[in-house]
Amino acid sequence: MFEVVKESSLRIKTGLIILGVVLLVGFIDSKFITWFFLGVIMIFGVAEAMKLFQSERNLIFIVAGITWIVAYFYPNPQDLVFLSIVAFASVLAYTKTFDKLLFLPRLYPLASFLFIFSLYVSYGIGSMLWLLAIVAGADIGAYFVGKSVGRTVFCITSPKKTLEGVVGGIIIATGFGVIFAPDTYSFELVILVSSLVALASVFGDLFESYLKREAGVKDSGDILPGHGGILDRTDGYLFGAIVMFIFLKLLA
Repeated sequence: MFEVVKESSLRIKTGLIILGVVLLVGFIDSKFITWFFLGVIMIFGVAEAMKLFQSERNLIFIVAGITWIVAYFYPNPQDLVFLSIVAFASVLAYTKTFDKLLFLPRLYPLASFLFIFSLYVSYGIGSMLWLLAIVAGADIGAYFVGKSVGRTVFCITSPKKTLEGVVGGIIIATGFGVIFAPDTYSFELVILVSSLVALASVFGDLFESYLKREAGVKDSGDILPGHGGILDRTDGYLFGAIVMFIFLKLLA
């Protein structure tokens, strides 16, 4: 019992520190600081992804670093995702021996971080707060609704996640989205985007759970006491940011 309380206390303290750092970066609202902050998280995320993919190809760090530096100066950072795909496919077709494990961490999580940075560049810090509120709402809602009324297993990938919890999480996340969305968007757009981002965050969490099961590990890392690794805390954002960016481009 004591160990459970101690672990819970550590988790809360770490969570508060993370929230404080994120809010400070948001309050400063500097492109360079935001880029640097996301870049540090991205590098740790890539390292964890390499472990999950069971890859020891250190070249990916060089590729990720160069890509991230280019992203700061490039007006549309998300385009670099597609350039990476074209480059990888070209080399693979030419050599037929190119190591696929060099490419997987570019898709997850590097591509997602490029979309997160693109969201900031294109739509400002308000969009980041909106994203943060939606994904946090989905996590909080899924946990409490699942604990209280959850009965139906949602998916075999994550047996503890219930259908009732997922639905409750999406509803609560949509409500959070309405509260924290920038006032420049229509109510209908806010409802649609918030619900789609909440749904995407659920599958972002499932995808990371799948990778951890495949790798035979409980957490993606241990850098965050009580929380696990970077990917354990950002999995919902890595899918949610892509969906938010695409639908804002489409509808806003």
